[in-house]
Amino acid sequence: MFNNYKEIVTKTVIGKGKKEFKNEYEVSTNNPVDTVLGCWVINHKIKGIKEADYIKIKGSYDINIWYSYANNTKTDVVSTRVNYEEKVHVKTKEDTEIDNESEVIVRALKNPTCIDVSNEDNTIKYTISKELGIEIVGDTKIRIPVSNNEDEYDIIIDEDAVSNEIDKNVNTNYIEDKEN
Repeated sequence: MFNNYKEIVTKTVIGKGKKEFKNEYEVSTNNPVDTVLGCWVINHKIKGIKEADYIKIKGSYDINIWYSYANNTKTDVVSTRVNYEEKVHVKTKEDTEIDNESEVIVRALKNPTCIDVSNEDNTIKYTISKELGIEIVGDTKIRIPVSNNEDEYDIIIDEDAVSNEIDKNVNTNYIEDKEN
């Protein structure tokens, strides 16, 4: 029944992957740190682009670290913006490849969080963990089977022609003919 195929070009996810990243940073403070009391990561922004044979992810977030000093009698917050760049290879599906027309979508599957912190004098060292999901959308061809049987045509009845035909066949003298 299906002897022919048609090819359709459509957008689809041609590659998808996720990866967890752990990065270590350090920030200087105005005072010798006694205790780190908290660390917040906010304003995370990410974007992915194709570069050579990999995906480059550029992102940034703000870090706010609350700490105590002066024998734990005073507190302060140090804030800094972190810009990062990650490179990943995303495996694509069979018979597809990333090209300049491909769209790269990057999502934070696990938002950046501080998983480790230490301090020494006026320096705080911290580790940020994040998990990113990457999708690559590109053109692909799909083949669908089509039958050789075409739908038959419906007969179109012209309603005006039907009315005219009825009018032609009406006997206006019907009553008179019946009386005679």
